[in-house]
Amino acid sequence: MADIRNYGIARHLRGTPTGYVVHQRKGRLVHQGTGQSFWFRPLTAVLSEIPVDDRELPLLFHARTADFQDVTVQATVTYRFGDPSLVATRMDFAIDPGTGHWQAGPLDQAAHLLTELAQQHALDLLATMPLTAALSTGLPEVRARMRAGLGEDTRLQGTGIAVLDVRVVALRPEADMERALQTPTREQVQQEADRATFERRALAVERERAISENELQSQIELATREERLVEQRGANDRRRATEKAAAARISTDAEAEQTRIKAQAQADRTRLVGAADAEAEAARMAVVAAIDRQVLLALALRELAGQLPNIGTLNLTPDLLTGAFAQLTGRTG
Repeated sequence: MADIRNYGIARHLRGTPTGYVVHQRKGRLVHQGTGQSFWFRPLTAVLSEIPVDDRELPLLFHARTADFQDVTVQATVTYRFGDPSLVATRMDFAIDPGTGHWQAGPLDQAAHLLTELAQQHALDLLATMPLTAALSTGLPEVRARMRAGLGEDTRLQGTGIAVLDVRVVALRPEADMERALQTPTREQVQQEADRATFERRALAVERERAISENELQSQIELATREERLVEQRGANDRRRATEKAAAARISTDAEAEQTRIKAQAQADRTRLVGAADAEAEAARMAVVAAIDRQVLLALALRELAGQLPNIGTLNLTPDLLTGAFAQLTGRTG
């Protein structure tokens, strides 16, 4: 918006780079263009300011499809005033010489014009399309129709308005219809989700089965190894018992053999001793047989005397002496 300063009977206007200012005095063009700066008298000056920057116009309107369903169209139109001098003659962009503000609402007028034209092109197209086609493929078609229609519109060209771009953001049906249309897709998505859940569960069951089989196989392998271990331990115990019995038998045989050898040695010693004693006795008897009887008797008495107890007092009677001499001589009384 232009900046106007008051200096008594004269005033000064300083424009902006995006504001196209038109200054007329008595029907003659005095100044025009962007970035203007000039003095003027408010009583004789007619001022207009047209913005030349790009402007965004959001649109939200309802349309009816070929199957009589209501849809909401959300779009945005980008435009600018391409010929500001022409716009100044077709629309009221006059500004107050004291404040610099527009005296009317030119931007609202331009927005109303663009909205009506854009709606008309969209409504004409959607009226020929069923709801499902409008929702599935209608978005680019509506955008193309609105862009072509606004770009070729003779009224806009005669007004000096240039449409730069049209963007259709959304085509939405009523809430109930939207939910109804979403139901098959939701059901399909739910079915896919259920199928994925079932597959995941089946995969989990399969993995659990595989784990169980692995555990069972491990238990079987462990039991088999334990059985082998028990058999090996039994075989080792039997081998140890056999070896122990064999060792005991060998030890017993060795002891028996040792005892037999000792007994044989003892018997041989006894036999040799007996033989020696017998030989000695035989030799002694042979010697005795060769000795005189009287000598033997004397020896016997000496031996007997050695065996008798100590005698303190010995009484010899004639009868005792007679009997002893008789035995010595071999005669009886």
